[in-house]
Amino acid sequence: MNKPDLCPACGSANDCTLANPNTADRACWCYGVSIDPVVLEALPAELRNQSCLCPRCARVESQLRARQQPIA
Repeated sequence: MNKPDLCPACGSANDCTLANPNTADRACWCYGVSIDPVVLEALPAELRNQSCLCPRCARVESQLRARQQPIA
């Protein structure tokens, strides 16, 4: 059973704002990063496009950290 708030790869919380009724009006973190298609293709077909990966499984943690860095 798929849960929209859990990562389909590892089962951890995916921090998807769209899956949370309290934040569903905000864009998800995944809209601002580039996920390598190879990462998505590694998921079994039945798990694709069902819920967000977590940042770790999407391999975008460094992109998210870079966005949080203040511009000097």
